[in-house]
Amino acid sequence: MATIEMKVPSPGESITEVQIAHWSKKDGDVVEKDEELCEIDSDKATLTLNAEARGVLKILVKEGETVAVGSVVCTIEEGAGGSGSNQSTVDSQQSTAEKKEKQETKKDSAETRNRKPETEKTYASGSPSPAAEKLMKENSVKSEEVNASGKAGRITKADVLEKINSKPAHLAPALSSGGEVRDEDARGERREKMTMLRKKLAQRLVAVKQETAMLTTFNEVDMSAIMAIRKQYKDKFKEAHGVNLGFMSFFTKAVCKSLKLFPAVNAQIDGEELVYHNYCDIGIAVSAPKGLMVPVIRNAQSLSLAEIEQQVIDLATKARDGKISIDEMTGGTFTITNGGVFGSMLSTPIINPPQSAILGMHNIVERPVAVNGEVVIRPIMYVALSYDHRIIDGRESVSFLVHVKQLLEEPVKMLFEGNDPVRQLLGL
Repeated sequence: MATIEMKVPSPGESITEVQIAHWSKKDGDVVEKDEELCEIDSDKATLTLNAEARGVLKILVKEGETVAVGSVVCTIEEGAGGSGSNQSTVDSQQSTAEKKEKQETKKDSAETRNRKPETEKTYASGSPSPAAEKLMKENSVKSEEVNASGKAGRITKADVLEKINSKPAHLAPALSSGGEVRDEDARGERREKMTMLRKKLAQRLVAVKQETAMLTTFNEVDMSAIMAIRKQYKDKFKEAHGVNLGFMSFFTKAVCKSLKLFPAVNAQIDGEELVYHNYCDIGIAVSAPKGLMVPVIRNAQSLSLAEIEQQVIDLATKARDGKISIDEMTGGTFTITNGGVFGSMLSTPIINPPQSAILGMHNIVERPVAVNGEVVIRPIMYVALSYDHRIIDGRESVSFLVHVKQLLEEPVKMLFEGNDPVRQLLGL
């Protein structure tokens, strides 16, 4: 029997080490060819290691350990674990056992008719899903402490959350007469090793603050026009294109039009040179379980609203599922981040290097504003543009943000390169 060594693949040229995030299989398990063995975290993305052959798995590196690219993390004893006729015998035994179990169940049905049926015990009984397992580790929850409600007795994320939120009364912190916590257990703490992605993110954010002349300018956008368009056409848009009409496509389109007029906002510093891009690769910041990720929409300036929405969905789903590739997160020229989905009213986003600017969206709130000398209520969003003052002057940054505001408040201008349609028609 041959022993196959499974080595860490290279996630990218600049990455030399990775972290074993999670083993999907246990030591000694029989694995099939191409079956996922583990998840590997790098400082940019998550990748999976798949079995190169069928056999018995031998794990050499524990979860959470950091190893060099190219290191052997496990082996597969090829041909071990039984196959062919042996497997047929096992299947036959399992089939016989299942028939016997069904007969016994039928025999006892009269006794159990008036009782709440118990979860059938299978290989999944008491086994947590990947999301549940991660949550259990973070909160020191054991399998036997959780009431499994999933299919075949599987522990779901909801089961773990229910256990965490229903702390027994005798473990609750005691209160003094003044309402202060007296139980020392209430002052507990836990430690977690930082993931490769989180460490890299921390380094990059600090570097941006230290190495750039970052400044932020603000404005407000009346979202009435866009909200009216979405309300009128959302059903037809979904029927025609298969995706919902969101705000991100309007912002992306407005940004691309504005970057064409203000190329410095779409530029970056490379040594002693300024690099100007005649294309718009727009990064969309996504909050993923393992940290902030910024997948990139390539050539966004040439995409329709529907194409932008589809790419946003595809890339965000990949990022949240940990399936995003490094190529899909590199090379952006400008970034948009939406803190409004979490309820943020206003913030100063941090530039995503080596880019020179980032646009921050926020929540939409009905506010009183003055229109033609009268106070009216309008849905208002505050927007923020953080930029590198080494490249972008105040005039350019403010003018860029004002232009984005104008396009969003009058979306029809996006069809006419930001100009008044009537003036363009008349050649004025």
